[in-house]
Amino acid sequence: MADLDRLRQQLGFVPSDGGDRLIEALTHRSFAVENHISCDNQRLEFLGDAVLEIILTDYLFALYPDAQEGELTKMRSALARESTLAHLATALELGSFLRIGRGEAEAGGDRRASTLADLFEAVLGALYLNAGFDHVKRFFTALFASHYPDPRALLDVINPKGALQEFSQARWGETPVYKVLRVEGPEHQPNYEVEVALHHYVARGSGHSRKLAECDAAKNLGNYFHSPEFGSDDAI
Repeated sequence: MADLDRLRQQLGFVPSDGGDRLIEALTHRSFAVENHISCDNQRLEFLGDAVLEIILTDYLFALYPDAQEGELTKMRSALARESTLAHLATALELGSFLRIGRGEAEAGGDRRASTLADLFEAVLGALYLNAGFDHVKRFFTALFASHYPDPRALLDVINPKGALQEFSQARWGETPVYKVLRVEGPEHQPNYEVEVALHHYVARGSGHSRKLAECDAAKNLGNYFHSPEFGSDDAI
């Protein structure tokens, strides 16, 4: 395991004579089972999840004073999703401190997004118990702000089909139309190619499922609409 003192200093853990919550937060259930330890990081993950919701709600409420409840909820979900938290866990190098079972490590569990996201929440929960809410709020608000200064931009990334439909309805009052062009590859790993048509614009996308291919096509067309190539005088 990497230097725990360095991690404590980075996160701002307060020295304590009590039990080390950070070690508990870094203990995966597989490690606890293999080594007959009575606790793992699942309870701290549960706590961290609740604290995270409050922090993100406050962060977004202040960042977007004119946003309505529905949009704030979507942005909060985007910031709390597995891939986002896994990215932040990687930025903090939390995976190098994770105590994980041998079998789980051999299966790549220490690099799995779900494991890293759970680890992030557990560490947040441990820091909350150790240093208090104000410290946790300052640290993690700064962390989110540095990596995601405009959470609104995440909405197009996580739901490109929804973003494209909202754009098309607002601009032309139309709905995008998707069509499967071809399906190739073996049955257990097919590759779909899909076309999306909107107004007089067309884009294509691909993926290992129809849904993924449609999302890819929607993202490609959406990127075009947000590019300088897309003119403002296209109301044909």
